[in-house]
Amino acid sequence: MATDDSANDNVSLALQMKDKANELFKTNKYEDAIEYYTKAVTFDPTSAVLYGNRSFAHLKMESYGYALDDATKAIEIDPNYIKGYYRRASANMALGKFKKALKDFEAVKKARPNDKDARVKFEECNKIVKREAFEKAIRVEDSKSVSDTIDLGSMAVEDEYVGPRLDGEITAEFMKDLMQHFKDQKILHKKYAYKILLEIKIMMASLPSLVDVQIPECGHITICGDIHGQYYDLLNIFEMNGVPSQDNPYLFNGDFVDRGAFSVECVLTLFGYKLLYPDYFYLSRGNHESHTLNQMYGFEGEVREKYSSKMYDLFTEIYNWLPLAHCINGRVLTMHGGLFKEDGVTLKDIREIDRNRQPPDEGLMCDLLWSDPKMLPGRSPSKRGCGIQFGPNITEGFCKLNGLDLIIRSHEVKNEGYEVAHNGMCITIFSAPNYCDTMGNKGAYITLTQNLKPKFTTYEAVPHPKVKPMQYASPLLGLFS
Repeated sequence: MATDDSANDNVSLALQMKDKANELFKTNKYEDAIEYYTKAVTFDPTSAVLYGNRSFAHLKMESYGYALDDATKAIEIDPNYIKGYYRRASANMALGKFKKALKDFEAVKKARPNDKDARVKFEECNKIVKREAFEKAIRVEDSKSVSDTIDLGSMAVEDEYVGPRLDGEITAEFMKDLMQHFKDQKILHKKYAYKILLEIKIMMASLPSLVDVQIPECGHITICGDIHGQYYDLLNIFEMNGVPSQDNPYLFNGDFVDRGAFSVECVLTLFGYKLLYPDYFYLSRGNHESHTLNQMYGFEGEVREKYSSKMYDLFTEIYNWLPLAHCINGRVLTMHGGLFKEDGVTLKDIREIDRNRQPPDEGLMCDLLWSDPKMLPGRSPSKRGCGIQFGPNITEGFCKLNGLDLIIRSHEVKNEGYEVAHNGMCITIFSAPNYCDTMGNKGAYITLTQNLKPKFTTYEAVPHPKVKPMQYASPLLGLFS
């Protein structure tokens, strides 16, 4: 009897924790909600609903790996718990695993044949799977590069076009005019946009996967993190810190695009400066420089809206050639995501990565783009579903093996725009303030001189035109809620 009373007490406590979590969820306090759902699970680990609710909160936090695990656990506890299949399908869609998502939506449709919502979600996901199969077949039949099909000479510039012209090499004056043109919400003529893209592809393809950067004596370099299509905040960085030049070099550490509604403007500006100052301006690939995420989070839709499908395909080819990491003065390694699932990885291993492809689901390239640091020692599965989480001992061991002082990575929103972790050996830098117009965070950038001691500059978001973030995102994102 005492055992039964104890079990009932635990269930009652779990319900109290769940009710508290639900209230926090309703006010968008997802992290706090997860904490209370976790407490509820400790009291009642046999409840599919608790795992399902926590999975939903993880989806809101974009911790798709955790969401996937919780949804799977809910289904294991109760195979008839339909929301578990919804949650797992949503997590798989966010990770670009559409075939797996389709199986779960199909299970929901079979369980609820008269459920209109279930049918719509199945049909929308099925469209993506069929589209991907079609595109894959087309690529196999036509192996020609998009860049080989573009004829700049046949593109006429209309008399009524009023904007910067690029008839020769890029100049500082052209870049100044281009940034003002974009600031005024005007589009660069497609001929000049294509010219930038064709030239940047050649340049990127000539670079190694790991680029060495040397700060000259009495010189410096500015390192920026995620920009995510927030063009007016990018302009603010240049306003505060000066435009790029031979005396004012920059490194942008990936995730130039997606979410923000001015991704085209951001990436064309960054590409333009790379062409103007190839030895003083550096670009790394982020996890969002990929087709899977671009089709979900807005960049594909934005390029199609402002230019064409062909131009989007060219962007995809270029992203495959972006370097994966930079090593500054042989002592500081920068990458978008983080470290690796295995010990013993050297800078030579990174330099030899064959990067001309879409990001894989595992391996060194995946980890460089997706991994995150954690406070506890060791490694653990990624909350995102790709890469890993790595502790301070992993960072220390990697740096010691490769003769490094520290690593600088991006990839995560931080309230102050940056975070120093792992005893100063792992720095996160994030440069998109008030991310998606909702997070309220500051942006930041790092200045490094020859002593390699980071100096942080933080800033608030600046006003931008009334175009909402995610303006061009796939409507399929609505399936996640």
